[in-house]
Amino acid sequence: MNLPNKLTILRVCMIPFFVAVLLCQGGKNQTLRIVADVIFIVASLTDLLDGKIARKYHLVTNFGKFMDPLADKLLVCSALICLIELGQIPAWVVIIIISREFIISGFRLVASDNGVVIAASYWGKFKTVFQMTAVILLILNLEPLKLVADIVLWIAVALTVISLADYIYKNHKVLTEGSM
Repeated sequence: MNLPNKLTILRVCMIPFFVAVLLCQGGKNQTLRIVADVIFIVASLTDLLDGKIARKYHLVTNFGKFMDPLADKLLVCSALICLIELGQIPAWVVIIIISREFIISGFRLVASDNGVVIAASYWGKFKTVFQMTAVILLILNLEPLKLVADIVLWIAVALTVISLADYIYKNHKVLTEGSM
């Protein structure tokens, strides 16, 4: 169990605390929302940190390859589902985002069975940055930032769809031919 894997496990362990703090008092306590935001930001930063450490010190493991993207999806999806509960975003937005994650995970699973590794694309990385930024702004729930939060969320949704189309376009042979 190396440091990057410990950071990934820490990120997963932070999710229940994040959810509990965000939903406490129906999300009406601004101090608790700030605490939830800090937890989300710290958890998000562990993703950046564990990847850098794993690559720099050659600590990439099968556990990390599996758990790191799963931890990211759990964190972001938990936040988005909480934001539905708090009435801040419509369910269809979250359905689009979660559906994309299932589709890409399915593609990667089929590719893996055929010995093909599908690397993360720049579109996918941009999507993640905008999703996390939208979540951070929406959790803050500050009136002066509402328009910015909405714009960032719409960009995140657009990038979600664009990155899905990009993955399908670049990797359709994995499904049709079993190889790239």
